[in-house]
Amino acid sequence: MEFEKYIGRVLDNRYKIVKVIGKGGMAIVFEALDLAMKRVVALKILKDDVAKDPQSVKRFVNESKAISMLSHQNIVSIYDISIKGDLKYIVMERVEGITLKNYITRKGALTSREALVYTQQILKALEHAHSKGIIHRDIKPQNIMLLKNGVIKVTDFGIAKLPNAETVTVADKAIGTVYYISPEQASGKTIDPRSDLYSLGIVMYEMLTGDLPFRADTPVSVALKQINEQPNPPREKVPKLAVGVEQIILTAMEKNPDKRFQSATAMRKHVEQMLANPAYVFSSKKMAAVSAPTGVRGVLSKLKSDKPKPKRQSGSMLPVIAGICLAFVIIISILFVNIIVDLFKDDPTTRKEIVVPDLINVVYSEELKAELEAQGYNVIIDYADNPNAEPYTILKQKPLKDSKRVIIEGGKKCDLTLTVCRDENAMTYALSNYTMMDYRTVEIKLEKIGMKSTVKFEKDEIIPEGMVIRTDPPEGAIVSKDTLITLYVSDGPDVKMVEMPKLVGKTLEQAKQILANYQLNDGNITYQESDRPKGEILQQSVEEGTQVSSGSDIHLVVSQGAAQTVGPTTVKLSNFAGQHIDDVRDMLEELKLRYTIIPEYNDSRANGYVIKTYPAAGADVTPSSSDSEGTMIYIYVSQGSKPVESEPPMTQSPATEPPATEPPATESPATEPPATEPPATQPPSTEATPNN
Repeated sequence: MEFEKYIGRVLDNRYKIVKVIGKGGMAIVFEALDLAMKRVVALKILKDDVAKDPQSVKRFVNESKAISMLSHQNIVSIYDISIKGDLKYIVMERVEGITLKNYITRKGALTSREALVYTQQILKALEHAHSKGIIHRDIKPQNIMLLKNGVIKVTDFGIAKLPNAETVTVADKAIGTVYYISPEQASGKTIDPRSDLYSLGIVMYEMLTGDLPFRADTPVSVALKQINEQPNPPREKVPKLAVGVEQIILTAMEKNPDKRFQSATAMRKHVEQMLANPAYVFSSKKMAAVSAPTGVRGVLSKLKSDKPKPKRQSGSMLPVIAGICLAFVIIISILFVNIIVDLFKDDPTTRKEIVVPDLINVVYSEELKAELEAQGYNVIIDYADNPNAEPYTILKQKPLKDSKRVIIEGGKKCDLTLTVCRDENAMTYALSNYTMMDYRTVEIKLEKIGMKSTVKFEKDEIIPEGMVIRTDPPEGAIVSKDTLITLYVSDGPDVKMVEMPKLVGKTLEQAKQILANYQLNDGNITYQESDRPKGEILQQSVEEGTQVSSGSDIHLVVSQGAAQTVGPTTVKLSNFAGQHIDDVRDMLEELKLRYTIIPEYNDSRANGYVIKTYPAAGADVTPSSSDSEGTMIYIYVSQGSKPVESEPPMTQSPATEPPATEPPATESPATEPPATEPPATQPPSTEATPNN
């Protein structure tokens, strides 16, 4: 596979590619390590064949420009862009989660509260994008990431419309999935932020019903339904759904943008009202503004509802007559305007009225389909069994014969659904390629042609959850309607449990190697000042010995060494009493503090353990530096109990004799010692060991 060549590579001496985390039609998404910033990122690379297509590159650049203008907690962040040479990539925030589409696929219809919480976050992202003049144009569950903590991240601004920029024109299959596309976008008209709200309305519909409002055999047919048909109310599928939630969905999905919510902010306020009060419904006044009838009936309705009641005691009929005349003038004006609009709404030269022919009992063929399409029909084929009819005979048609329809040449067509008799003996199909398609969509497609299917889930490191990995029989196989098609569907990567190794005390490079050996990933790496050597691991996010799933991110805290200071500084002297002199010596040397060891007999401390220090614990002392020798620390160390023998133990002569009552004044002790320190009766011989 073409993506394997990137694994292990370091791009631009900065981004080390670790593994594949996603694959789409245009690009491959890798997990990578940003060596400069010490963080895990997502790196999106254009496929080799796509990188040579100017239009695809333009879309890729468009996405990077769009995201770079945005900074919001509900939008995936972009860190870097590279479009030089043949290798073009975007470096983005690494998001740990699944797409909303996969989540719906696995869970089915969501609860109202869960769907509203997700919608609220999506609307906040759209508010931010729209405030920057950016219209997403491809809002769909596949482009919405759901993190483990419930946070929503909107992704894929590849076909976004930027402010004051040329609109990117791409193929039908790329310009917003037709299942979620707005009517104005499907018909090639001008779009605005309200187009994103229409798409979000469909996302809400799918979240709350587990199904899409419009389905058909071809993308063109779905797009035409988006333009012309009204969705079945969600409460027909989910009767327990709150009225207010249905109102939000249907208002967002109004065909006329002027009847939708006029901004993401306005829609969000209604969503938040529903979250606060599940019984909330739009007021009758608001609903009238949203769903008021248009044309003459609308005017009459408005006049009827708004007309003031006449006062009984008024003796004059003049106001009534004037009102009737005014209403008559308004109605005539509206009729005239409607006629003019109908005449000029489309170019008359492109409008054409057609009469639907009688096709019942006609034998269907590809030639017939081509002829009908040339006449302005969009032919949709369904199959049915009928033992009394000849194979391939048309059993039903919709619209019925002699129905009249208006089409626009080169544009709007008439949907013509033909139900064809299946040939039970000879009907075979060449199985299509369903790889990387949502398995529910594939089931529907197979059911449409009378095929039965079964689903088997299996682990896969590359194919996203809920997507078809392969079929049995495979793509291209000739199958009949009796053939059972097995869909092998991704259930995500295989998860193995491993025991967390110890990383604290290791160098960063050692820790990375250990994590790789245990099939774990080094996650976020942060640095902090420490007395430990630079590059040493101070903390690990998962405790040693804990069971953790393979592939998990382990976050590390790494020492960046002691803080750099200018000129002499002071430190608080620790309390070393009761610690062994070897440990104390190591700590003092690491802190660059000078010291002198003074042996002393002591009945309460074992041999080699510190009795006390001078200056005392807590005093401010100065380490040695190039400009200063620093404070001398006197450490009184126990030699154990004094021997009974009169002959004192033999020791070396001290290199530095401590003062009888106090250290030399030149040492500037922070704390004046008592008059009895050092003791007046010292052992005959002491050991004084300066460290420099």
